[in-house]
Amino acid sequence: MLLRQATVYQQGRLTRRDVAVSEGRAVDVFFPAGASPLTNALVVPGLVDVHVHLREPGFFYKESILTGTQAAARGGYTAVCAMPNVNPPPDTPAHLDQQLALIRRDAAVRVTPYGCITKERKGRGDLCDYAALWPRVAGFSDDGCGVQDEETMREAMRRVKAVGGIIAAHCEDESLLNGGWIHDGAYAAAHGHRGISSESEWRQVERDVRLARETGCRYHVCHVSTKESVAILRRAKAEGVDVTCETAPHYLLLCDEDLRDEGRFKMNPPLRGAADRDALVEGLLDGTVDMIATDHAPHSVQEKDGGLRDSLMGVVGLECAFAVLYTALVKTGAVPLERLLYAMVDAPRLRFGLPYGEGDLAVFDLAAAYAVDSAGFASKGRATPFEGTRVQGRCIYTSVGGKPVWQC
Repeated sequence: MLLRQATVYQQGRLTRRDVAVSEGRAVDVFFPAGASPLTNALVVPGLVDVHVHLREPGFFYKESILTGTQAAARGGYTAVCAMPNVNPPPDTPAHLDQQLALIRRDAAVRVTPYGCITKERKGRGDLCDYAALWPRVAGFSDDGCGVQDEETMREAMRRVKAVGGIIAAHCEDESLLNGGWIHDGAYAAAHGHRGISSESEWRQVERDVRLARETGCRYHVCHVSTKESVAILRRAKAEGVDVTCETAPHYLLLCDEDLRDEGRFKMNPPLRGAADRDALVEGLLDGTVDMIATDHAPHSVQEKDGGLRDSLMGVVGLECAFAVLYTALVKTGAVPLERLLYAMVDAPRLRFGLPYGEGDLAVFDLAAAYAVDSAGFASKGRATPFEGTRVQGRCIYTSVGGKPVWQC
C-alpha cells in the first residue's frame, strides 16, 4: 500500500511522509514513476479500546470473540480489553482459563480480559483471589455492577494494590437509580420516562476517589458521563491521586436532547444533558478525561427492540468510533487530532500496561465520506445511536503482528 504524504502518528506526534505499508510497518519511500499512491491517509500504531463486551463465554447469540474482534479490526483497533460480564465470569483461574482459551482460538486482534472484583461479579459479597488472576488480566472490574459497600471496595483496593493491579470501576449507586432507564433530565420529564440521577454515578466516583487516596490503589473510572464526575476527577488528579478515567464517543457527541424512543439510544450510564457533554469535551482537552473507550455492548435485535423503556442497555461502537469522533471533534476544530489519537492509542496502553505490538498498524482514509450503516457491521450488534450519521475517516487496513486482519 503506497501512501503519499500520509499523516503518521507516533507517540503523540504527527508527521507527513511518503510511506509504503507492508507487514504491519510503514516505511519511508520514494515513489517510482507511474505509481498511484493513496492520498489523505492517516497511519497509527493501532487503536486500543479498554472497554469492550465480547459476550463469550455464555452469550454467543449477542456477540462472539470472533465477531467482536473482527468488528474491532474494521474500526482500526489492534487491542481491546474484554469486560467480565460473561458466563462464567472470570472470578477464578479456571473460569479465566476458559475465556482465554476462546480468545486464543478465535480473536482477530489482541484481547486482554478483566478479572472480577467480587465473586460472580455481583458488586457485593466475597472478593476474588486477585493474586491468582494477576497479571493475566488487564485489571479488575465488576462492570455492569457498581461495588455497593464502601468497606468491600476499600478491602478490594487494598488487595489489588498488594498485587500491583488496577481497579476499573463501574460507578453506580443502586440506591439512587430510582427505577429509571434514561437520564433524569428534560427529555424524561417531557416524555413520561423515569429518570436516572447523575448522582448515582458521581456519588460513587466521589467515594472511590477517597478510597483510592486512602489505599494508594491504582484506580480507573469506566464510562464517565456527568459533569460532576469530571470535576471530582480533575480535583483528584490535582491532588496527586492515582486515578484515570474513560468516556465513550456517545457521551462526547450526544446528549438527552438527541434521544429518540428507540433502543439504540439506551445505554448505561444514559446520555446526559448538554452541560455534561460539554464538560466531557473540556475534560478531554485538559487531560482530565484520559482515554476514549467505546463500551461496545452488543445485544440481539429482539433485546433492543423495546424502545427506551423496555430495551436492554448497551450500544455498539467499534466500527464507527474513530470516524464519528474525527468528523464531529477534529473536523470542526473542537479537538486537535493529536489529542484524539493520544486518547485512543497511547493513554490506554500506558495506563493498562498494554504493549505497542510489533507489526500492529491501522490506516484510515480521512477523505472517505460515508454514512454509518449497521447492516454492514461485522458485529452481531446493530444498535448504534450514530446510525445514518454522515462521517469521514474510514479504516481501510488493520494488521496485527504483521498479519492483515482487515483491508478494504
